[in-house]
Amino acid sequence: MTNSPAPSLTPQARAYETMRTQGLRLTSQRKTITEVAFGNREHFSAESLLARSRRRNAKVSRATVYRTLSFLVRAGLLRQVDLGQSSPLYDPNFADHPRHGHFVCVDCRKIIEFHDHCLDVRESIVTKDHGFSPRRVNLQIEASCDALREKGTCPRSARANQSHPKK
Repeated sequence: MTNSPAPSLTPQARAYETMRTQGLRLTSQRKTITEVAFGNREHFSAESLLARSRRRNAKVSRATVYRTLSFLVRAGLLRQVDLGQSSPLYDPNFADHPRHGHFVCVDCRKIIEFHDHCLDVRESIVTKDHGFSPRRVNLQIEASCDALREKGTCPRSARANQSHPKK
């Protein structure tokens, strides 16, 4: 989209400004959805956003959640990511930190974001060497946490505790 608002604004404020410049009314539903989406740093599904939004405003509809998510993704304020969950997740940290990767614990599904400047440099070299200009990079590392390897159990996963009993 064009006319992107000033980057010094919060993602939530940029969302409101982008809605205004695109001619969308800032309804109570859209406002609630946007507040909840950017209210914390955790990745979320559309259904979890719907549930959390309805706790604040019972009038929030499923259709408005999906339309608002689509708008926020197109505006570059959210990023839809597939991190091996049953449904896509949305990354609320994308607007402020578009270049980051994800560790995903294969045992408890915990998601940890990371950034490494060396990876940025290497990516630049590799893409240039092969005659490409990257448009989007998605780095995801699936791994087991050290606690599982060292102690035989992942402290965040009941499933891991059942399938990997201590020896």
